[in-house]
Amino acid sequence: MSKKLHAALAALFLIGVSGTAMAADKPTDPQIAHIAYTAGEIDIKAANLAVKKSKNKEVVAFAKDMLRDHEEVNKQALALLKKLKVKPEDNATSKDLTKAADGERAKLTKLKGAAFDKAYIDNEVAYHKQVNGALQTVLIPSASNPDLKSLLETGLKIFQGHEQHAEHVASMLK
Repeated sequence: MSKKLHAALAALFLIGVSGTAMAADKPTDPQIAHIAYTAGEIDIKAANLAVKKSKNKEVVAFAKDMLRDHEEVNKQALALLKKLKVKPEDNATSKDLTKAADGERAKLTKLKGAAFDKAYIDNEVAYHKQVNGALQTVLIPSASNPDLKSLLETGLKIFQGHEQHAEHVASMLK
């Protein structure tokens, strides 16, 4: 992930959804659902790109894991929202996440071979750190519905594993 995008994501999570600095402005459950779903969709798109572009067996295996896990968590999230009759609410954070991810994906699309593999995996490490941090410090504490909170906590455990897996693959690419 570029340093600029890394900083932008950090700023989004700190400013856009900060539960500490702006307790009155903490995200609502529909906003949290949309942010979490958007984060999953971003990783699904990146993983699809990696499956198409990479020739590295480890990178492709990692990307396929991302597809499987993020698609499953998003499927569970949509089922929960349907059950609760809650509509995800688009918000500035989810829009900014999508815009930043589209820019990063455009950069990745231009890369090939080892340069692509390294950039993709570095992006995954940084992205999972940011998402996991946002889950721990803002999204989970702000969720009021216990079912949503539970789904986010389950997702956090899975995504922490993704972060470790990405770090492992990154160490192999050096």
